[in-house]
Amino acid sequence: MTGRTPAPEIRTTSGTVRGRVADGMAVFRGIPFAQPPVGPLHLAPPAPALPWDGVREALSFGPTPPQSLGLGFGSGPESPSDSDEWLTVNVWSPDPSGSARLPVMVWIYGGAFLVGSSDGPTYDGTALARRGTVVVTFNHRVGAEGYGHFEGAVPNRALLDQVAALEWVRDNIAGFGGDPGRVTVFGESAGAGAIAALLAMPRAAGLFHRAVAQSVPGTVFSPALAADVGASVAGELGLPATRDALAPVSPKALRDAADAVLGKITQYGARWGRIAHAHLPFAPVVDGEVLPRSPWEALRAGRSRDIELIAGHTRDEARLFTVMAGRYGKVTQEEADTTLARFAPGREGAAAYRAGHPEADPTTMQDLVMSDWLFRMPSLHLAEAHAMSGGTTYTYELAWGAPALGGVLGACHGLDVPLVFGTLRGGIATMVLGAEPPAEAVAVSEAMGSAWTAFAAHGDPGWARYRTEGRLTRVFAAEPHTVPYPHETSRHIWAQHAFSALELSQDADPVPSV
Repeated sequence: MTGRTPAPEIRTTSGTVRGRVADGMAVFRGIPFAQPPVGPLHLAPPAPALPWDGVREALSFGPTPPQSLGLGFGSGPESPSDSDEWLTVNVWSPDPSGSARLPVMVWIYGGAFLVGSSDGPTYDGTALARRGTVVVTFNHRVGAEGYGHFEGAVPNRALLDQVAALEWVRDNIAGFGGDPGRVTVFGESAGAGAIAALLAMPRAAGLFHRAVAQSVPGTVFSPALAADVGASVAGELGLPATRDALAPVSPKALRDAADAVLGKITQYGARWGRIAHAHLPFAPVVDGEVLPRSPWEALRAGRSRDIELIAGHTRDEARLFTVMAGRYGKVTQEEADTTLARFAPGREGAAAYRAGHPEADPTTMQDLVMSDWLFRMPSLHLAEAHAMSGGTTYTYELAWGAPALGGVLGACHGLDVPLVFGTLRGGIATMVLGAEPPAEAVAVSEAMGSAWTAFAAHGDPGWARYRTEGRLTRVFAAEPHTVPYPHETSRHIWAQHAFSALELSQDADPVPSV
C-alpha cells in the first residue's frame, strides 16, 4: 500500500498555511501578504495582512487586481472571484523543511504597468524550483490603482506593494526552505522597470541582494506629468484628482476611467509627448520620496552598487507589437519617419538612424527605433550606470528567434519569459513557440534557466562581467556566446541620453512635414 505524501504545512507571521505537493514541489498559492486595498484602504499603502486562526488552505491563486481592458494584446484576465484579496504570494519549494536555506527567486510580472497577475502557466515556478531554488510570485496593483498619481494619495502604490511582498519574503521564506540572505528579484518589461525603481528606493534597501532586469522600459514620470494623467482619469468620472474624491470610487470604475483615457490617449500628445503615442499612461513616478530620483541617475550615483545585477533585452523587442497590430511589412515611409521624429533622441539621432541603417525598410526602421527607445537602450544604460559606479554587472541579449508565424516574430518582446521559467507549453509559449517547442527552444531555455539560477545561488551566471571598456555581453542563441555589445550604432546614438523623468510637454508634435 503506497502512502500519500502529506500536505505541507508552514507557519507564517500571519498564521499556518497548507499547500500541496505537485511534480515533486511543495506549492503554496494565494497567501495574503497585505490586506485587500479597498474600502478605507483604497488608494492607500499596503497594510499588513490580518492574522488568522487554524490552518488556511493555500491551494488556489489569489484573485487578480483590476486589469485594463483597453490594452488589446496582453490584456489581463478578469478574475472570476468577487474577492478583493488581490495582494497574495505563491511559493514553490523543493525542500519546505525549513533547513535547506536555498536561494530565493522573486518574480515581478510585466504588463505595461496596466495589466498583470501571477497566475497562469507561464509563471509556474516548478522548473526553476527544480534547479534548487525557492520561487516566489505575487500580485501587485497595476494601472490607476497602482500608479495613478492623485493629490493626497501616496504615490507608487504598486512599488510599495512590491516592497511589502519582499518584506513578507524576508520574514517568512526561511520556513519554506529559502535563505532570506540570498534573495534575487527578477522581472520582465514593466516588472523590470519596477526592479529598476526598487534599486533606487530607500524603502527597498536590504530586501534583495541580486536582481535580473529583463527588457527594462525607459519610462518614469515626473510628478507634473503623472498628475496630469491622473487629472484626466478623474475627469472621466467628473471628479477632482484627489484621494478624498476618488477613494469611494470602486476599483473597477477607476479602471474603466483609465481605460477611457487610454482609448483616446493620442489626443494628449501635445501635453504628454512620447507616452501618449506609445499608449503608456502609467509608470513609476519620481515623486522625491518613495522614488527619490530616476533609476539611471540613482545607479550612476552609486545607489545599490552592492547588489549584483543582470540587465538585458531581446534583439527584436518591438516586433511583437508590430505583428500583433497587423502592421508587419506594411509600415509606410511616412509612418517610419514619424516614429523617428517622435522617439529618436533628437534630429541628430533620427539622422544617425538613417545613416547607420541605409538599407532598412520602413517596418525594420520603426521596429528598431521603438525597440531601442522602449527597452534596449534603457536596459543597456541601467547596466552601464551600475557598472560605472562599481557594481557587479552582467548583460545579455536574447537573439534566438521564435519559430511561430513563420518566424516573423524574431527574438521578440516577452520571448525570454517562458524560456527563463522553462514553461514551454501553454500561455504565451504556445503563441511564440508553437504547440510543440522545438529542440532549440529547449536548449536556449536550459541555458537561460541555468544561468539565472546560478546567479541567484552565487552571483555568477557563467559569463564575463560587463565593463564599460569591453562591454562583454552574453548572446543567447542556438549556440550561446559572449561578444562585445552587439548594437554599437544604437549605443552611440543614445550615448548622451539620460533617461530622466519624463515631463509635461509644451512642444508641438515633432512629426516631419510631408
